[in-house]
Amino acid sequence: MNDTVRSAFRTLMLPDRLLLVRQHFPDRRLADVRAEARQQLERSGFAARLRPGARVAIGVGSRGIANIAAIVRSAVEYWQNHAMTPFIFPAMGSHGAATPEGQADVLARFGVTEQSMGCPIVSGANVISLGTTADGIEVFMDAAAHGADGVMIVPRVKWHTTFDGRLESGLMKMTAIGLAKFAGAQHYHTHGQRLGLEHVIRTVGRRILETGKMVGGLAIIEDAHHNTARLDAVPADCMETRDEAHLALVKSWMPRLPCDVDVLIVDEMGKNISGTGMDAKVVNRGPVGEYNPWSSSPSIRRIFVRELHPESHGNAIGIGMADVTTDRLVRQIAWEPTRINALSAGNPSRIRVPVHFPSDRECLEWVAQTAGKIDVGEVTYAWIRNTLELGRVAMSPNLRTAAGSQADVELQADIDTPWDPSGNLLSPFGEHRRGT
Repeated sequence: MNDTVRSAFRTLMLPDRLLLVRQHFPDRRLADVRAEARQQLERSGFAARLRPGARVAIGVGSRGIANIAAIVRSAVEYWQNHAMTPFIFPAMGSHGAATPEGQADVLARFGVTEQSMGCPIVSGANVISLGTTADGIEVFMDAAAHGADGVMIVPRVKWHTTFDGRLESGLMKMTAIGLAKFAGAQHYHTHGQRLGLEHVIRTVGRRILETGKMVGGLAIIEDAHHNTARLDAVPADCMETRDEAHLALVKSWMPRLPCDVDVLIVDEMGKNISGTGMDAKVVNRGPVGEYNPWSSSPSIRRIFVRELHPESHGNAIGIGMADVTTDRLVRQIAWEPTRINALSAGNPSRIRVPVHFPSDRECLEWVAQTAGKIDVGEVTYAWIRNTLELGRVAMSPNLRTAAGSQADVELQADIDTPWDPSGNLLSPFGEHRRGT
């Protein structure tokens, strides 16, 4: 930004002081995740559905799920303790750049390896066609899973980032899309543009269940702090209805920002944080970038994203939801996995790169100009680490009344706005990973 333009924007800045607030979401974490997983599985009756010596495929996804390695290890041990032979396969559609090696690497990053799990990891790209649904959707299933005697999945039940429904992400979505690899994921998202993704998930998932291969799933339910709050071993024959019930519960626990905001500052985005880099229902953006389509979430006028989380490994899906970002984030983008993810989802708008500048200061100078306030002192700001961590928020002082009026919000402290000599913000949420 040249000196003339910078001079014009000089007053359009983050305030010198910020208000730190804490949102007191209920802590629902399980005291002993491994013990609860074992108890749920022993009560499930899953093993009675197969003969001793059966090969069991365990599907594991690609999200950053709390305690995922411990939960999956418990599932492996359950089948081994019942004289069966489990193996793990990636149930993650196109993630990991849609390659067997990439998807095995995604699991390894979560601590799911052959050594740690005590069973093989079978990662392949081959699928089996199971025919078509009544709507003409060809249904695919991972070939290794189809070749097993039984299939169990370990998904997290969560709201989806692109649509609202009674059934979104969870047991049925992993059954339909996760098991279909890249070929099916792209195919289903294309049909979803015509029929709606919830309809596709239901009808494709039902077709998978009709094969008799699915034994059930161990549903993971997290609280607003991203803690494992409940586990539920769900038999295949009641998977759809239990999925709906669990989704209604997690939606009631969903964390949100405490009030409407003109400019939201996000320290980091990435696939490990959300399937769309940032949770679209937290930042209130629609499937193709629509502003504030979710009536249940606070209105956010503009989004400034500072960094790409290193555990996203360059996948920048979701950057298109931002209004401004940094040059350093743009340099962190690995375009091959990013393009493949957008192709699979059928959503090129999610990887459009917004305007970007060398420093945070320049980003804020520019984006504040677009916030729709004639009096720049009225621009409101909120600052979060990422869309998974909303327990602590830094806010501009002009949000004190709006935030403080919320029953679960504690106004904790006033702090100086922290800048480094290069014009970049220093995160109030702890040491921040800065890109190069």
